[in-house]
Amino acid sequence: MTTKSETSAKSKPTYQYDAIVIGTGPGGEGVAMQLAKAGQKVAVVERYEAVGGGCTHWGTIPSKALRHSVSRLIEYNHTPLFSENQVNRHVTFAEVMRHASGVIRSQSKLRASFYDRNRVTLIHGEASFVDPHTIKIIHKDGSAEYITAKQIALATGSRPYCPKDIDFSHPRIYNSDTILSLKHEPQNIIIYGAGVIGSEYASIFRGMGVKVDLVNMRDRLLSFLDTEISDALSYHLWNNGVVIRHMESYTSVEGQEDSVIMNLESGKRMRADCLLFANGRTGNTDMLNLDAIGLKADSRGQLKVDKNYRTEVDNVFAVGDVIGYPSLASAAYNQGRAAAEAMCTGKANSGLVEDIPTGIYTIPEISSVGKTEQELTAQKIPYEVGRAQFKHLARAQIASTTVGSLKILFHRETKEVLGIHCFGERASEIVHIGQAIMQQKDGGNTIDYFVNTTFNYPTMAEAYRVAALNGLNRIF
Repeated sequence: MTTKSETSAKSKPTYQYDAIVIGTGPGGEGVAMQLAKAGQKVAVVERYEAVGGGCTHWGTIPSKALRHSVSRLIEYNHTPLFSENQVNRHVTFAEVMRHASGVIRSQSKLRASFYDRNRVTLIHGEASFVDPHTIKIIHKDGSAEYITAKQIALATGSRPYCPKDIDFSHPRIYNSDTILSLKHEPQNIIIYGAGVIGSEYASIFRGMGVKVDLVNMRDRLLSFLDTEISDALSYHLWNNGVVIRHMESYTSVEGQEDSVIMNLESGKRMRADCLLFANGRTGNTDMLNLDAIGLKADSRGQLKVDKNYRTEVDNVFAVGDVIGYPSLASAAYNQGRAAAEAMCTGKANSGLVEDIPTGIYTIPEISSVGKTEQELTAQKIPYEVGRAQFKHLARAQIASTTVGSLKILFHRETKEVLGIHCFGERASEIVHIGQAIMQQKDGGNTIDYFVNTTFNYPTMAEAYRVAALNGLNRIF
């Protein structure tokens, strides 16, 4: 005779793991590390041989390493101490990428050690769903493996959008991933798409002396930015020789033996040594066999999630680029940690902060947090502006990085800091000072902090004191 307890034990499913995480980018790493530290038995599936995802291998790390090298080259060539009585130095794309490759290897090795140290099982192969609790993994040799878990987290990231009417197998046509394998040295390049990636690469290639045509489908660059910052970037690119073509769309692309021709709807024809197509990204969900669990991605390959990062399937969660905005590596990691908390307790008590900083690694950098002037005006919030020009800062003069400025937006009556916008070298670092003050509660977030605090001198951080005083002088 079978007892009630025995029947219950038999009906309860047995899983190999508490959780399976698909993808080892920032989002997947955040989920896996948080679950492991909570005592969960975790398996992570990575389709490539090295961990780190697109962030480490094709996106954030290589492009920023590339940008850093070019920025230092520009700085060297424009510093009077080094540039007097000598010809400007030049480096090839291949030389710069060798440095970036070293950074990629170091980052990937470091991130792999996290999984080993936290006893997370790392499996390499292509993952897809069999059912809501079972994952099929196709290994490099073609063999298949099946693993099961109570819960599954998707952190598969995204890839460049590549329209079918463009031949991306042509040796002179690239997307934002394949551009890193650029072999020849172009004299001129067409960059189609003037979003964050396109704008960053436009400044990188122009910094290397390459003629750049930047095709923008909108009427201004990076329209989500504060208008003054967007205008500053446009002027700086224009002043450095980048040709920006606003409100243009392509009709066809012709790949030739030694060049690429792009035909625009306006009737223009453009020729360059190569084309970088950087117009949007698509979530990596098409290979997951989502139909097997009744889950459907939208036209951009993205999944809908609730505030706990749970998809429409109760035991399946998703984080990072695959869920869309804000599509930042920094945010993806924190999303992963929050999703892991929800997987353990049923609810994510900690989420992303309300004001997420934006870092755009053009040359110079752009970074902002909080509201723009346009948003505050539309909301009829009485605000004032404080500005500091970098050219007036001793540290900027010493480092010959005088291009740019810091702008503080604050409430006229309460003096609450509402937004920080920075254009210039080290902007992505400088913005965090303002972000920290904006997160203060109980009256701690006011522009008075910057006036009453003693900053090291000379520093770029001193811009906050200068901007605060400038803004307070406008109040009457």
